[in-house]
Amino acid sequence: QAALLDNACWLGRQPLLDFLGGAGGRLRMGTLLSRQSCQARLRSPEGMSLAEFLYPALQAYDFLHLHQHHGCRVQLGGADQMGNIMSGYELVTKMTGTDVFGITVPLITSTTGDKLGKTAGNAVWLNRDKTSPFELYQFFVRQQDNIVEKYLKLFTFIPLEEIDHIMEMHAKEPEKWGPQKRLAAEVTKLVHGREGLESAKRCTKALYYSSVEALEAMSDQELQELFRQAPSAELMLEPGMNVLDLCRKANAIPDGPSGYQKITDGGVSINGIRVTNPETVLILGQHILKNGVSLLRIGKKNYYIIKWLQL
Repeated sequence: QAALLDNACWLGRQPLLDFLGGAGGRLRMGTLLSRQSCQARLRSPEGMSLAEFLYPALQAYDFLHLHQHHGCRVQLGGADQMGNIMSGYELVTKMTGTDVFGITVPLITSTTGDKLGKTAGNAVWLNRDKTSPFELYQFFVRQQDNIVEKYLKLFTFIPLEEIDHIMEMHAKEPEKWGPQKRLAAEVTKLVHGREGLESAKRCTKALYYSSVEALEAMSDQELQELFRQAPSAELMLEPGMNVLDLCRKANAIPDGPSGYQKITDGGVSINGIRVTNPETVLILGQHILKNGVSLLRIGKKNYYIIKWLQL
C-alpha cells in the first residue's frame, strides 16, 4: 500500500544542531563538492547558495528517516537526482550499516533537449486539469524521429517486434508520421482512456483540420481545454446580425474602418471558414454550430469562443 508523506513533518521538527551533529557529521564535504550538479552551480554566474548546497543533505536525511521509520530501502529518481540519491545511500549505510539502493531513470526531455519539469514550466501532467488529453496527445505526436522509437518502448505495451515493424514502415513513408501518431494514441489512451483519446482527436481535427463536424461534437470542457487562453462571450442572436456585428460584440476587432478592413482582407474565420464580407448575415448550421457555439478566429492565432443563448 502506498503512503504519501510530507517531509516537513520530520524536517520541520529537527533542531539544527541535532541535524548538524548527526547527519551533518556523516556527510563528507569533498564528496558533496565533487558532484557534477554542485560543480555546475559553483561555476555558474549566479553561484550556489548555502540553501542549495544543503539540499542534498536534507534529501539524504529523508532517505534515512524513511528507512528508519518505514523500512524503505530503495530510492527512485530521475538521472539528475544521482548525486542526491548517492548522498542518501552514504548516509543510511554509515548510520545504520544496512544495505540500501538507489535507482535512476532516464530523464524525459523536450524536443529541444531541455528537461521537462515544474521548475522549467514545461511539465507534462497526468492530471487533465493541468494537461488536457489534446495537449498530451500533441506533446507525443510532435516528437522527433530520433526519439520516437525509444518512447514507444518506454511508454507503451506494444510488442518489440511490432515497434520494429512500425519503424520500418516509417522509413518508407516518413511523411505519414506513423510512429508519432501511434505513440500519441497509446499514451493518451493509457492515461485518459478511450474517451480521452477520442477527445484529443476531436480537438486535433477542429484546430488543425478546421473540421466543422469535430467542432460540433466538442463539449464545453473540450472547448475550454483546446482554447485555454481564448476569451469567451455569450451573445443573443438578433435578426439580421452579421459578421461585422459578431466581431464587434465579441471585442475581436477594433471599431471603425480598420475593423471592417480586417474582415475584407481575409483576416477573419468562423468555424474554420474564412469570411470576407462583413455584411454576411449569420446562418444557423454554418456560422453557428448545432451545439450553439461559434469559433471565431482573428488572424492566425487569436481565437474567441462564442456561446449563443436562446437559439
